[in-house]
Amino acid sequence: MNGVNLTLRVLHHGEKHLARKLTAVAERHRAEPEIHHVALDLAGWSREHAQRLSDTADRHGLDLRDFAGTPLLSALGEKTAETMVHRPDPALLLLRDLRELHLDAAENSVHWEMLAQVAQATKDDELLGLASSCHPATLRQMRWTNTMIKVLAPQVLTSL
Repeated sequence: MNGVNLTLRVLHHGEKHLARKLTAVAERHRAEPEIHHVALDLAGWSREHAQRLSDTADRHGLDLRDFAGTPLLSALGEKTAETMVHRPDPALLLLRDLRELHLDAAENSVHWEMLAQVAQATKDDELLGLASSCHPATLRQMRWTNTMIKVLAPQVLTSL
């Protein structure tokens, strides 16, 4: 496997992982409308990125498709959201979730940058276009998590 294929595989996995985690956080914090709705929107961006990476990988002779369904994940997310209502510190859990989302998005951002750099080095306009169009959304995911952490951390941590 060459470096481009390795980067495509790692980034595809990272985007799918982030989409699942964003969806789980949205379900877990369903009582917080801003978190719930924005996280679902951001998960859609990561799912779109994963699909575009899969399409691009196909053209590079790499099969990234998998056939794992998500209904079970959705059901588990709803069950988790129900039990989280009764947890003593949902605000601390939300802060932890936002931190983890931020770190996952940052990891994807690094991989998008690596893909862009290898695309420039190999003069692969298709890969460069993919990275150039997807990476800004990943940066926006990071900005959202960072903003939410800045807003919530003072309230949550001073109330302990």
